[in-house]
Amino acid sequence: MSASIAEGGFDDDEEFAEAHEINVTPFIDVMLVLLIIFMVAAPLATVDLPVDLPSSSATAQKKPDKPTYVSIKSDLAVAIGETQVKRVDLVRSLDAMPDASKDRFIFLRADRAVPYGELMDVLETLRAGGYSKIKLVALESIANAPRPPSALSEPNP
Repeated sequence: MSASIAEGGFDDDEEFAEAHEINVTPFIDVMLVLLIIFMVAAPLATVDLPVDLPSSSATAQKKPDKPTYVSIKSDLAVAIGETQVKRVDLVRSLDAMPDASKDRFIFLRADRAVPYGELMDVLETLRAGGYSKIKLVALESIANAPRPPSALSEPNP
């Protein structure tokens, strides 16, 4: 066997020797696919119902991982997330959700054009259904920003 090596052949051990480098190409491919998946899925995780929210100067609080949004649109239609429901079925639909718990926070969003009585009607429906942890959602505004004209006018006695 040593004669074949001296004649210009090669040893079988050198041909099948282990390579000690890590092949990172499959790892990079997997990471790029995951990046694309997360880039596509991230915008789908937000509620995209067109609601004209009023603004508030209160400090923003941390939202939970999977918030439950109840929205009242300008035409007084009620929706859970992006799914429109009837008002009479609001509590039943919340109870039927996979993470149904009366202790979870319900984030209530109402369009600026929704009358106060309609907002209170939905709040009362939620309270009667056992949901007492309700947070109102508003747009964040600058603390010293001028208030809208409707907020500056004095109420009539």
